Amino acid sequence: MANALTIAKFGGTSVANYEVMQNCARIVASNSATRIVVVSASAGVTNHLVNLAHSPLTQEQIESTCQSIVDIELAILNKLADKSSVESKLNDLLDEVKSLAFHEEILHRNDLKDQLLSMGERMSSLMFSAVLAEQEVATMNFDVRKVLRTDSEFGEAVPQVDTIEALAKQLMAPEIENAIVVTQGFVGADDEGRTTTLGRGGSDFTAALIAEALDADACEIWTDVIGVYTTDPRITAAARPLPELSFEEAAEMATFGAKVLHPATMEPALRKNIKVFVGSSKEPEKGGTWIVRDCVEEPPYRAITRRKDQVMVTVKTPKMMYAQGFLQQVFAIIAKHKLSVDLVTTSEISVSFTLDNPANSVAQRLNKETIAELETICDVKVENGYDLVTVVGNHMQTAIGVSSKIFAAVSDFNLRMICFGANPHNLSFLVNETDSDKIVKDLHKALFE
Repeated sequence: MANALTIAKFGGTSVANYEVMQNCARIVASNSATRIVVVSASAGVTNHLVNLAHSPLTQEQIESTCQSIVDIELAILNKLADKSSVESKLNDLLDEVKSLAFHEEILHRNDLKDQLLSMGERMSSLMFSAVLAEQEVATMNFDVRKVLRTDSEFGEAVPQVDTIEALAKQLMAPEIENAIVVTQGFVGADDEGRTTTLGRGGSDFTAALIAEALDADACEIWTDVIGVYTTDPRITAAARPLPELSFEEAAEMATFGAKVLHPATMEPALRKNIKVFVGSSKEPEKGGTWIVRDCVEEPPYRAITRRKDQVMVTVKTPKMMYAQGFLQQVFAIIAKHKLSVDLVTTSEISVSFTLDNPANSVAQRLNKETIAELETICDVKVENGYDLVTVVGNHMQTAIGVSSKIFAAVSDFNLRMICFGANPHNLSFLVNETDSDKIVKDLHKALFE
């Protein structure tokens, strides 16, 4: 494979400052197959931008938040051996941040919010290409909005896969012959050229979409952990990295809360059978997790994930016994608002389902609208304060004793909702948020230690 192609993506902590950017630049320079680098915003910057885009702030607060962003970016700029090549471009971007932050419509217009939220990636890609150039490799900073075409759903834009492929082959492919192309994650543009974003964590998704468009061999996700763990190592010190995962397992883990991966990342990789690697940019020598189509082993339990901020909605009609169309009506409303439902349980007269409800998210806005519309056809009860715990594995609904071992481990806790059997890769339950740490620890002990 003379011209194998690898896409490398670096997360926010991997491009947080000049020193860690140098680590990443060495990783890129040491692999001749890496021709495209996708970067997130430097750690901290996105949180400041989210604050500016979503919170009503005083002039002083806006000023000081902008200054915090300037400080992060200038700290990188001032360590460059030759800053003349990028200084004026960085200043232009910082000016753009400021003018958007002070825009009187910023809190009310989603297109302006996306423009503002894209600035972190636009600055970090400029800085990273300068750091990479210091490794004596030819490099260029490429505006991803030229190829990453999306619809106009600001905040959660949906990529147009065929258009992305055509544009990437036309505009990106020729560039990687002569230079390592550094571009932005999370950011796209609609048909009218307006800036869009792919939702939080969308940089992995960007890397996978570009890998798919250019038929890459591998997509590397460089982060601050050594691969994907059996569970979140912050919950239990006994968690350990997994050498391999199947696409299906990884997709389940990402959907149900494994922060290391963005849920949509697996789709492009699966469509073109592109191997995905997850490793630590701080310790690249320690290896990581390879996500592939077929694993050597397929154990019944592979990992445990947790997703916080879950809302349980119960819709009830006394007429359900006669109402053949009730379920259809409920799900038509959910679909109309583009919500994704995770767990569903039904009884004769009621349906309960869970919705993801992270603060300040598009989901939170849609949930409110959806619930209001559901109330026009039935009684609606909304309960907060839940987390979703999921055991991910293989052949779970056919292997003997798999589920009983899980239930035995959590027998001391109240499980609010259980979902099992719809696919062979997971068993999920809704638990009180105050119990979820302990539940994950107990399960990990029973299944992995």
